[in-house]
Amino acid sequence: MSWSRSYAYGWPDEQTLEHQPSTSSTEILQILVAYLVLTFDMVVLFGGVNLADGFDTSFLKQYLVPLVSVSAAAALTGFVAHEMAHKVAAQRRGFWAEFRASPVGLIVSVITALLGFLWAAPGATVVNGVPERDREDWGHIALAGPMTNVAFAAVFYVGSVGAWLFSSSDAYYWLLMLAFVNGWFGVFNMIPIGPLDGRKVFSWSAAIWILVFVAVAAFAAALAIAFYYYGDPLFV
Repeated sequence: MSWSRSYAYGWPDEQTLEHQPSTSSTEILQILVAYLVLTFDMVVLFGGVNLADGFDTSFLKQYLVPLVSVSAAAALTGFVAHEMAHKVAAQRRGFWAEFRASPVGLIVSVITALLGFLWAAPGATVVNGVPERDREDWGHIALAGPMTNVAFAAVFYVGSVGAWLFSSSDAYYWLLMLAFVNGWFGVFNMIPIGPLDGRKVFSWSAAIWILVFVAVAAFAAALAIAFYYYGDPLFV
């Protein structure tokens, strides 16, 4: 089944297809490629390796192991888990769903990371079989991704607080970074425009979108302040 026409799971017009939870070698390969590229992007971004600074690699060299580990964990929880949440939510409702990578999106993500920011659109979960008029199903499927990010952000934040209070290591900083990445993946995807999850949630229920967006945005903003301005989870 072609997916190029419905990139970032748009509004397919196929009749509903009954499928048990499943995957394919195509999906596994494409999400693995997207995961590795996004991990590379985050190592570049958080390692301070960018064109504007003339490829200053001092921070990357000093913290290579934790940077790679945290970047891999961030890509796994912020991106892969997000997309798999869409997939599971769709398949539980009897619809066909698989991840497909976007070659252009992968290239753009690398370029932006090298420029010092990240526009991450390495691919998306494609869903077929949901009628366009069925806004409730689309809303539930869309909401699953950002809520997964919020859940991971909360877990990492609690872990960061624990590490800050009871450990002498810098684990709290890396956990706070993971919380920040997940929080901002969540709030970005709730923006109600284009192919983003927020548009489908808003089309289903404006009230639910407002409630979720305000809560997620406030949480993400707090994480950003803690991470960038204080460098610890308790704003000390």
